[in-house]
Amino acid sequence: MLWGSFGAVHLISLLAAVGMMIGIYFILKNKTEKVQRITLFLLSLSGIAAIVFNLLKWDSPIEYLPFHMCSITAMLLPLAILIKSRALSNLLLLWLLGAVFALVMNTQQAGYELLSDTFAFYFFPHVFEAGIPVLMFKLKLWKKDYHAIPTTIGLTFVIYTAVHFINELLNRYVAINHIVDYAGNPIFLNYMYSQKPVVPFLELLWKIVPHEYFYLLLALPIIALYLSIIYLPEIVSVLRKKHKAKKALLAA
Repeated sequence: MLWGSFGAVHLISLLAAVGMMIGIYFILKNKTEKVQRITLFLLSLSGIAAIVFNLLKWDSPIEYLPFHMCSITAMLLPLAILIKSRALSNLLLLWLLGAVFALVMNTQQAGYELLSDTFAFYFFPHVFEAGIPVLMFKLKLWKKDYHAIPTTIGLTFVIYTAVHFINELLNRYVAINHIVDYAGNPIFLNYMYSQKPVVPFLELLWKIVPHEYFYLLLALPIIALYLSIIYLPEIVSVLRKKHKAKKALLAA
């Protein structure tokens, strides 16, 4: 059975992914912090396994280097679970959207067989990359901190910029050495999609700014809005406390 894209099987798989993470939450809810961290750390290693799988499976490792957002998330997630880093944990609160996007907009993977290794190494790592950060915050192993918004946006911008220049260098290397894919077609590397859009949403941004690298910078205001909504309860709570403190001071 094929996975498909926005068909019944695809939609059921998305519901199953949500159900899986809810189930893991209730299983871990009353466990010790040590058990919670170890369990989520082991599950997070599926992303590393997927990177290795793709490097070996497709016989074209240069096309599967870990420079996409989800691959970088896969490498950062186990580290973030093990150490207490405000910057990393809050960064992944944004970057989990990459995994959600990959699961929902699965057009290129629609032909995967449900019981195949290609499906397993795509579906489960992305589910965990999307769900584990949510579980870490829900289990209070990480703490949301709106002060991290500038750091999150800054790190995203820096990493995106670095990956863009990696694309430029690799594409020059590919062109000079005439490297082709399994079908004999010239390889064009587009990690983090800095070179050109590949889905309708990105194509919309491209229509506004039809230039590689710069077109995706239009997403920064959207990112800022998303983070503002995510951190809104914490921001409101702080403002209320300040307001109460000011009223108490004036009353005195």
